Amino acid sequence: MKIGGGMREMVRPLQPRSAALPELATAVLILDEDRTVEYVNASAEALFMPVDPAGCTLTALFTSCGATGGDDVFAVKDAVTKHAPFRLRLADDRLLDCTLRSLSSGGFVVSMDDVTTYVRNAELAERDALTGLANRKVLRERLDERLASAARSGQATAILYVDLDRFKAVNDSLGHPVGDGLLRKVAERFKSALREGDLVARIGGDEFAVIQADAPQPAAATALATRLVDLISRAYAVEGHVLNIGASIGIAIAPHDGTGSDDLLKNADLALYRAKAEGRGCFRFFEPGMDERMQARRSMEVDLRRTLALKQLELVYQPQFDLAASKIVGFEALIRWHHPARGVVPPAEFIPLAEEIGVITAIGEWVLRTACKQAAAWPTPLCIAVNLSPAQFRGGKLLETVVSALAQSQLPAHRLELEITEGALLDNADGTLDVLNSLRELGVRISMDDFGTGYSSLGYLMKFPFDKIKIDQCFIRDIDTHIERQAIIRAIISVATTLGMKTIAEGVETDAELSCIRAQGCDEVQGYLTGRPMSASNAIALIEPVRLALAS
Repeated sequence: MKIGGGMREMVRPLQPRSAALPELATAVLILDEDRTVEYVNASAEALFMPVDPAGCTLTALFTSCGATGGDDVFAVKDAVTKHAPFRLRLADDRLLDCTLRSLSSGGFVVSMDDVTTYVRNAELAERDALTGLANRKVLRERLDERLASAARSGQATAILYVDLDRFKAVNDSLGHPVGDGLLRKVAERFKSALREGDLVARIGGDEFAVIQADAPQPAAATALATRLVDLISRAYAVEGHVLNIGASIGIAIAPHDGTGSDDLLKNADLALYRAKAEGRGCFRFFEPGMDERMQARRSMEVDLRRTLALKQLELVYQPQFDLAASKIVGFEALIRWHHPARGVVPPAEFIPLAEEIGVITAIGEWVLRTACKQAAAWPTPLCIAVNLSPAQFRGGKLLETVVSALAQSQLPAHRLELEITEGALLDNADGTLDVLNSLRELGVRISMDDFGTGYSSLGYLMKFPFDKIKIDQCFIRDIDTHIERQAIIRAIISVATTLGMKTIAEGVETDAELSCIRAQGCDEVQGYLTGRPMSASNAIALIEPVRLALAS
């Protein structure tokens, strides 16, 4: 295809100085004094094919092959006039770095290097491959730039660290393709919530960061964090699944919380940990003192990872009593951590951390195997209740672990009672129910723990025939003086009885509470009144006289 009426025969013979041009890999054009193309080497012919450059002006050639908008045309003309290097984007999105130089013999030479791959690779190096957002490297560079600018202007700069709540459960239960699709949708929601001058980057698996500059702080960061928590928490449809996650956000603002990027990022991370520790689905600003608390937390994390190896964990047992028969029918295994410096660490302090850092499955397996082994040695064949973490259902090995623990301990399956919370069913209800049904087929008993404190407890009773419902102690406390709690307990017991399930009230501490629970028709009780958690040896001593005289 000809442009500008030029013909191949018009190209002048090569001079000796240009004899090597046909063999150059670099695309080369030679122009006359009027900047009309008079020679094209093979590389240039291939570059502009099917357009034939010979005989056309340089600006006409570049305009037809690349710059189609007014601004692009002007930029090419201006660069050619000034003999300045310029970059040209061809119609097929290839990028050329072009240089025009004068020849001593008259005319001009234009060299063109295809830099498409180089530029694309450079762009990829600054982008997260999955979401297309900026990566950690770009985040750091932009933050440094913003902080330097803010130091001169006096304006505040906010950094928001965002962590997705419950994303790991989705990724583990539904697979990486669904998880990846969810992350892409989250990225789109980030983009829709930000101003033009803001930057959002993906800095880890389910971690993001936002730089917010040139805005009144802390009001702007508060507004943005509120918007993100709400937006990210809305339901997603990914590959046929309706998914619900949340967001926890930590915020640090320069210069008040740090003038350097290292300090600011660290402090935003500390604020994020506070948000997650306070229930997730919220945002927190950095406060002095968080660093000290975080150091203590990280120290506990290190120690917690070594508890099994150092044999610092112990099981204690709290008796469970049958009210009608007035006798012990089993024990619940409760874990204690004997820390060399902190003393006995309550489960409420370290179990959530163990779940967060991924060691709960190993700890849970140790609890299960130890409880089965010790219960198998009891002189009276009582049941042993063991709590399961939702995380133990995600690894796909819970059934195998239970079978192994029963076989090694020689404990009959019907003496093992596994307690699950609603959280285990929220993550992957169908998968969890499949595991529970397999456990029931072995003869293992299944109880729902903390009944009444969740959102869908009644619905799960319809999906799975639990052996026992454990009524949460929040309903038991001072039940004798709260008529509404008595009504709730009565309703729970009625539903359980209708479905053929037993009920056990936990946290019974007074004679009045026990009397009231008995009057409501509850089957079993557990609490300080009937027995505090005790060592394995003390549990054996209590088992010997199996009948306990309870006030009638």
